[in-house]
Amino acid sequence: MIESENQLPKALILTGFGINCEEEMAAAYRLAGGEATIVHLNEVLHGRVSIHDFDILNFPGGFSFGDDLGSGVVLANKLRYRQTGAAGRTLLSDIREFVAAGKFVLGICNGFQVLVKLGLLPNLGGNFEPEVTLTHNASGRYEDRWVRLVVNSLANTPFLSGLTSFEVPVRHGEGRLVVPDATTRERIVNQGLNCLTYAGHDDLETGTYPLNPNGADLNCAGLTDPTGHIFGLMPHPEAYLAGCNHPDWGMKKRRGELTDEGEGLAIFKNIITHLTHRAQEVSAPTTHA
Repeated sequence: MIESENQLPKALILTGFGINCEEEMAAAYRLAGGEATIVHLNEVLHGRVSIHDFDILNFPGGFSFGDDLGSGVVLANKLRYRQTGAAGRTLLSDIREFVAAGKFVLGICNGFQVLVKLGLLPNLGGNFEPEVTLTHNASGRYEDRWVRLVVNSLANTPFLSGLTSFEVPVRHGEGRLVVPDATTRERIVNQGLNCLTYAGHDDLETGTYPLNPNGADLNCAGLTDPTGHIFGLMPHPEAYLAGCNHPDWGMKKRRGELTDEGEGLAIFKNIITHLTHRAQEVSAPTTHA
């Protein structure tokens, strides 16, 4: 955790069991000005690394446990039921305390699936029980393409601060968000928890394939919890850290539109900036009249 304004925000990035995007996520945090540590999940489960020593807990993309029982299901159950040492203690218990302490959780692609299956998102009831799910794409196949996202103006999370729309790639076979009932859907919409929506080039929300690559309910590409401290999305912002990552970078260069930074980096810069400013406010001396 940040103890002084000179200390960098610390991101813990879990890996192992089929997770395979940990290096890209670590690069994103380092480029954003933070400190990134990649740790095998077993190091946490066996008590050798504590999530409480960090500011942001990260679940990267990949294929945890081969998606054999559905994407994210096995890993989510491991976090919910696997005891970490002290009697009755699980990593889910630690995550509950982690978030209550004002810290942040980010899940991308398979990591988003884990957060949803674990009940961390959208967590309308506050009891970390699954309320929605992510399942097979409506196209019936794996989707690997670039998409445009628009940010919900009601979204309440520092990860998306100042953003209105951006492009990033998707790489998933089970990215279709399913909301089981009208009441849950209404509560998600009213609170702005459907923070990211698939859009066309005109930045208008769309359910049309392939602009919406999976047929998600609410055309939703990402969710937050009511606190804004837990954020998950299906697309991969960590795959667009430099302008030349874009498939049309050559055209952008010829038009004078190519930037050094990719649009996905903004998400990581946002949370690092937020944590840095918060640490500075805490450490600032108080003056008395």
